[in-house]
Amino acid sequence: GERGAHMKGYMTAQETAEKWGVTVRQVQILCKEERIAGGERMGKIWIIPENAPKPTRNKAKSMKIAVV
Repeated sequence: GERGAHMKGYMTAQETAEKWGVTVRQVQILCKEERIAGGERMGKIWIIPENAPKPTRNKAKSMKIAVV
């Protein structure tokens, strides 16, 4: 398929999900929660830097702080 949204140095949420072994939805949620460094919204899609580290799953600590 055509991936017109692809920018140099960035991956789409779909590509990131495949790379990290998670669902696209999980990647989108992480982006929304600003847990992916450099993740940006472009129109309807999220773009993630190719070298962005996968957020760790220590929800207990990070979630308490994030609750507003």
